[in-house]
Amino acid sequence: MAFQQGLSGLNTSSKALDVTSNNIANASTVGFKGAATHFADVYAASLSGGGASQVGIGVSPSAIVQQYTQGNITTTSNSLDIAINGNGFFRMSQDGAVTYSRNGQFHIDANGFLVNDTQDNVTGYIADAAGLITASTPESLRISTRSIDPVATGASGSSRSGVFASLQLDSTQATKTWVTPATATQAPNTNTYNYSTALTIYDSLGNPHSMTMYFTKDAVAGTDAAGTTGAWNVHYQVDGVNGESLTPSMGATRLNFNSGGTLISPTAASNVTIDLTGVMNANGLTNSATPTLSFPIDYRDSTQFGAKFSVNELTQDGYTSGNLAGLSIGPDGVIQGNYSNGQTKNLAQIVLANFTNPNGLMSVGNNAWIETASSGQPKVGTPDTGTLGVLQSGAVEESNVDLTGELVNMIVQQRNYQANAQSIKTQDQIMQTLVNIR
Repeated sequence: MAFQQGLSGLNTSSKALDVTSNNIANASTVGFKGAATHFADVYAASLSGGGASQVGIGVSPSAIVQQYTQGNITTTSNSLDIAINGNGFFRMSQDGAVTYSRNGQFHIDANGFLVNDTQDNVTGYIADAAGLITASTPESLRISTRSIDPVATGASGSSRSGVFASLQLDSTQATKTWVTPATATQAPNTNTYNYSTALTIYDSLGNPHSMTMYFTKDAVAGTDAAGTTGAWNVHYQVDGVNGESLTPSMGATRLNFNSGGTLISPTAASNVTIDLTGVMNANGLTNSATPTLSFPIDYRDSTQFGAKFSVNELTQDGYTSGNLAGLSIGPDGVIQGNYSNGQTKNLAQIVLANFTNPNGLMSVGNNAWIETASSGQPKVGTPDTGTLGVLQSGAVEESNVDLTGELVNMIVQQRNYQANAQSIKTQDQIMQTLVNIR
């Protein structure tokens, strides 16, 4: 019987050495999860029962268990490298076959799909034209390289649509009388206004236009809002064309302030309408954009104090078209396109999958596993939800193999192998002694 016991020990130690050697070989493999060999003793079945005196007949490897502990996260120079910090697997697909992986070394292939080195497609949710992502059946992620459409000033539909102008107007300035220039393209006389500032606005085709605002302090009229102690008129010029010369005319916006320097009217954003056809004609140009550009200008955060003129905020929501310049991936797996016009847009979202029993997964090589009946069905969701981990872009998860520990394991298994070989040798010597008895 000792031969069988020793032989089982040799086989088990050899299997454990194989597992350890595989761990060491993959110590530098991104996303690799090391394995451990579990052992079980073996007893011969007996109808009469062995009781306490029963002697085992050896050992066998009961299971080879993967260790799904977190590997170290190392940064890289590739923004499409993604590390999972926490639980979960990337859900990969190739020709309908679904696999799962912790290796996040991705790139864009010739067809625009996000793939790994074996050309498996990363799966997730695709955003619609407006950048809205809706959870559905995960599909292969194809990154659209289409240019982002332009948006005219005031057409974004956001809560800050149009122009926001927050100004400090000097209450100590003398009043002036605005004089409309004699021609459409003549610059106003500097003696007819106190201050000026400009910003770029955009038409429906994304063409930029320079809009200049001229601020003229005016005497308080009897028709001004009650409580008014200071009034300013804002006149407009677009691409060097005076607003008063357009049809319809861009009339001035009147700002009324109380004795505390607070704006008391207008109490809402003031709508401005620009005759772009008139602007183009005055400059001898043509433009096929929507001929009328209308948007609100919000002056409600402006003040009139005894301080120098300053522009605290001057923003607008329009922009020109833009080409895709880069990608960024957030902790929640959202892939965002960065465009040459400074805009960003959600393009897709990577999903993760987890299993009730990850050790039930079957390894198929290339850092991939497939589900089995033992693993249970995948629980798919977006990163940073439930028990799923978060993603880190520009990084990879290193192998979780402890090289020092594996080398120690190798020494232990080597000694176990030698000891079992010695037990076989000893049994052989005993049998030789018995055979040689005369």
